[in-house]
Amino acid sequence: MSVRFHVGGKVVDSVDLLKKRHWSWRLDVWPFAVLYAAWIVTILPSLDFVDAAIVLGGLAVLHILVFLFTGWSVDFRCFVQYSKVKDIHQADACKITPAKFCGSKEVVPLHFRKLAGSSSSVEEEIYFDFRKQCFIYSKESETFCKLPYPSKETFGYYLKSTGHGSEAKVNVATEKWGRNVFEYPQPTFQKLMKEHCMEPFFVFQVFCVGLWCLDEYWYYSLFTLFMLFMFESTMAKSRLKTLTELRRVRVDGQTVMVHRCGKWVKLSGMDLLPGDVVSIGRSTGENGEDKSVPADMLILAGSAIVNEAILTGESTPQWKVSIMGRGAEDKLSIRRDKTHVLFGGTKILQHTPDKVSFLMKTPDGGCLAVVLRTGFETSQGKLMRTILFSTERVTANSWESGLFILFLVVFAVIAAGYVLKKGLEDPTRSKYKLFLSCSLIITSVIPPELPMELSIAVNTSLIALARRGIFCTEPFRIPFAGKVDICCFDKTGTLTSDDMEFCGVVGLTDSMELETDMSKVPGRTVEILASCHALVFVDNKLVGDPLEKAALKGIEWSYKSDEKAMPKKYVYAILGIRTEMQVGDPLEKAALKGIEWSYKSDEKAMPKKGGGNAVQIVQRHHFASHLKRMAVVVRVQEQFLAFVKGAPETIQDMLIDLPSSYVKTYKKYTRQGSRVLALAYKFIPEMTVSEARSLDRDVVESGLTFAGFAVFNCPIRGDSSTVLSELKASSHDLVMITGDQALTACHVASQVHIISKPALILCRSKNGEGYEWVSPDETEIIGYSEKDVETLSETHDLCIGGDCFEMLQRTSAVFKVIPYVKVFARVAPEQKELIMTTFKTVGRITLMCGDGTNDVGALKQAHVGVALLNAIPPPSTKSKDEKSSKDESTKSAKSKKPKPAIEASKASSANGEGPSKSRAVARLESASQSAGNRNLTAAEKQQQKLKKLMEELNEEGDGRSAPIVKLGDASMASPFTAKHASVAPTTDVIRQGRSTLVTTLQMFKILGLNCLATAYVLSVMYLDGVKLGDVQATISGVFTAAFFLFISHARPLSALSAERPHPNIFCSYVFLSLLGQFSLHLFFLISSVREAEKYMPEECIEPDSEFHPNLVNTVSYMVSMMIQVATFAVNYMGHPFNQSITENKPFLYALLAAVGFFTVITSDLLRDLNDWLKLVPLPSGLRDKLLLWAFLMFLVCYTWERLLRWAFPGKIPAWKKKQQLAEANLEKKRI
Repeated sequence: MSVRFHVGGKVVDSVDLLKKRHWSWRLDVWPFAVLYAAWIVTILPSLDFVDAAIVLGGLAVLHILVFLFTGWSVDFRCFVQYSKVKDIHQADACKITPAKFCGSKEVVPLHFRKLAGSSSSVEEEIYFDFRKQCFIYSKESETFCKLPYPSKETFGYYLKSTGHGSEAKVNVATEKWGRNVFEYPQPTFQKLMKEHCMEPFFVFQVFCVGLWCLDEYWYYSLFTLFMLFMFESTMAKSRLKTLTELRRVRVDGQTVMVHRCGKWVKLSGMDLLPGDVVSIGRSTGENGEDKSVPADMLILAGSAIVNEAILTGESTPQWKVSIMGRGAEDKLSIRRDKTHVLFGGTKILQHTPDKVSFLMKTPDGGCLAVVLRTGFETSQGKLMRTILFSTERVTANSWESGLFILFLVVFAVIAAGYVLKKGLEDPTRSKYKLFLSCSLIITSVIPPELPMELSIAVNTSLIALARRGIFCTEPFRIPFAGKVDICCFDKTGTLTSDDMEFCGVVGLTDSMELETDMSKVPGRTVEILASCHALVFVDNKLVGDPLEKAALKGIEWSYKSDEKAMPKKYVYAILGIRTEMQVGDPLEKAALKGIEWSYKSDEKAMPKKGGGNAVQIVQRHHFASHLKRMAVVVRVQEQFLAFVKGAPETIQDMLIDLPSSYVKTYKKYTRQGSRVLALAYKFIPEMTVSEARSLDRDVVESGLTFAGFAVFNCPIRGDSSTVLSELKASSHDLVMITGDQALTACHVASQVHIISKPALILCRSKNGEGYEWVSPDETEIIGYSEKDVETLSETHDLCIGGDCFEMLQRTSAVFKVIPYVKVFARVAPEQKELIMTTFKTVGRITLMCGDGTNDVGALKQAHVGVALLNAIPPPSTKSKDEKSSKDESTKSAKSKKPKPAIEASKASSANGEGPSKSRAVARLESASQSAGNRNLTAAEKQQQKLKKLMEELNEEGDGRSAPIVKLGDASMASPFTAKHASVAPTTDVIRQGRSTLVTTLQMFKILGLNCLATAYVLSVMYLDGVKLGDVQATISGVFTAAFFLFISHARPLSALSAERPHPNIFCSYVFLSLLGQFSLHLFFLISSVREAEKYMPEECIEPDSEFHPNLVNTVSYMVSMMIQVATFAVNYMGHPFNQSITENKPFLYALLAAVGFFTVITSDLLRDLNDWLKLVPLPSGLRDKLLLWAFLMFLVCYTWERLLRWAFPGKIPAWKKKQQLAEANLEKKRI
């Protein structure tokens, strides 16, 4: 009995200890050595040579099978080649069972090494490497744990870091973590081809080909073999291309200053170690391109502006700040504290060295940072692993295909048993031919093209999605997309636009009317809007939250990089910067625009008009989603102040004096769908700048004075309502999950069809005891009871806030409430994850659509996560004429001289694209845009990108291989990455998912019917002397291959149907369809052969005799062809999911060709062709009957299939039973 360690991680589930047997004691060696010896000693002398050779052949086949099974099954290899052990010190290998959807089991070597610097010989480290991750044995927890990196320590620990102080420590760290490189061996075509040829299906297919050869079907065998090798070599070539592309990704080897052994030294980025203290800043290579950050680092001092597009796909630069001011005892969470972390692979666009006297100074003016993770453990490394280990062969419904084949094998075994029984009754029959016939019957039900067809079904969808700018790193999720029954959407930036509009300020007087004239707004309020933000200049462009930009523009102040707010006109006159060049977060842009202040690259804000005071920003406490607020310490003249803005309900608890109309005012505007921020301030006692910078956040954000509400309008995207209406009409439940206020969320949800019934929001009771359901206008109040939630959801659409989650978890009501809620408001990222896991637990198939930065957890948890990145509209399908004319216009645009930038912005506006869109595209292209095409509009740029993408896909994507997913295309956030500023990609993903499901289902049905018919022909009819000719079998195989190829390339319809596809193969519809059609095919086949026998003379045909053309053989071949064509035509599932037969032209032409071919051979028009096919002429009476029966058979099959589709439509899975089960399990845990 071995010891099993339960790791329970995201990658490894469990580990079993093994010890490799000596080669002579392996179960694939000594038992066969005994058998071969027994053959030599007993069998060879006692039997004649031929019989002894047959026995030896059987032994050899068995030995080969055992050898092959050690390659196919990890469990079998462990059983044969390893023995299980209890003591870890006796083990030399381990069997790794990965977590679900993380690949297949593997056997990896177990390593033992003495720790460097260890005085005791007992101290040793036991570890194994699995998929580029190291797992170490922990004696304390008595299991394997991931190699720890210093990425979860306290901020106080990091602030004391001075790097590795001695060579010994450097050696220990190098041995522990290794070099900072991405190392994986370059595979060769021969190695990959060998791997593909060792696949169980491939070996089985070659075995079948061998059997057909023994039965004298040479042409058919060679045709099948050629087809197999062509397909496998294409797949191997595709994988080689992908792996070669990935090998080009390297850790940037830029030289960085590292503090080691008490001094600063220059080292390559590949020599960095976790714990190293480094100086990092913007660095350019020989060609002028920005160098990337070599590892994940935590900024100790200084700040940086970083482009993280390579990881998240999001082109808006991110501001990274130091951990100064964070609580010394607080622990680092990379997910929560990402504003302090520089991720490996990202590019620093701008950096600012430390402004305060930190203990350690950088020698080159860079930011001081400590290395957290290196190699494959960095964020870039994790994304690399995801892509690298998803390059394995992709299929759909693997477990179902196994069960389906098992179902067919039952029929085959019955047929083979019948042939064996009849054959053994005749002593004159050749035993060799009899066993060959039985082998052929059993193998015939496992179609050799099955894995090929399943791969094509998924790859076709991957290529179709890539052509729409949607990239997938986990192809197994595509069939899930077809089963999705609930679609969840983030609000801000997903359903609503990034273009914020600053409306004005309210709440400063008793009047609840909006004040839009900024000259009438108190100066302090304007100063808060002008300076309490995270905007920054990158290459003379203002970057950050568009809401804050809009506010600054609205108050007509400007902002400079010395952290001062100042009059906008004055600054713009100096630097000549146009507002069109401002890019970034819409909320902050809107604030800047609304208050008509400007913000400049010396970090100052000041008013455009009048003589307002400049505001100098001293210290920022950045916005955090879990805090729902941000704060700054500023200096106005010589006075220090704290400015705070955030969610009204959060700021409410920090105010000294709460206005009586506070709640009433903000609720009025949130009900209208506006975004409302509460503004507040406090005076700070006189102190030095360094003391002001070191103030704790808690001190800054307490004892505040209310300064009004800033109101922003966040318009809904043009196509959000249409897309969600289509999803709702196509049998999907819709849910909104947002960090915004509940009233705002409900208003937007009502605009986009998420809620259509009266809304109720779960809130705390006014007396503070318990909870109640309240309508948005507070006219309807219903007491909360978890038992009534299901009933209440039938008449109302329910909304709950993030503050209710704790209560739901405390009362174990999560499964009773969450499944019935339509709108989740004020939820933190961790709560979004909880919502997804709850939906999954109760049996819903979930889709989550959000951005790739805030919704990472939820996107990963959903069955189908779609991250929307980069503000580029999706490509529209154009006619060839339009496309060619646009190509010409693009060419002419290239040939023209570049226009001034102002004309370019005008041109983009003239094309119906606002300044925001042109700015977004300018931002996206700025890093790599060449001088020759700077004048292109957003649409032309997008067209060029898509044209290039199409050319790449046309080179690579032939339907047999999946498209290559490159870094920058994929996001570490989600399995699906859509480069569009629209929710439309969700319908594309669902459409392709449904198409893949339907295509897979029809393939199984067609293969099932073909195989059942083949089993009958090879058994019952074979005993009657009916055989197919070699050429006949080859022609039949060619038609089958062509039909399968064309149905797998059927494109999905543009509109989603209300009807859903059947999610599983095993359902009443499929079973009854197969049974009914097979019965009809069998009846037609038997009747036709019996009719043909009437025209034949009485003669005895031996089953094992060679093929000779006769009437019965001719009729059976023609009937088989008719059944084959009818099977494809009847079971092709076109509308409402895919193109109909008439729209799928290649398939239609293939069917017509088959019907034409059948008509020609039946009517005997070309005698030479019939002679080549070894077909005899049919009597006219028989021919007419055959044609009539064929037509009737097709008609009845078609009617039966249509009747079943009507009687058994696809439905939303019944999830309420699973929900009740989940509730019961939770109750048991509580007890």
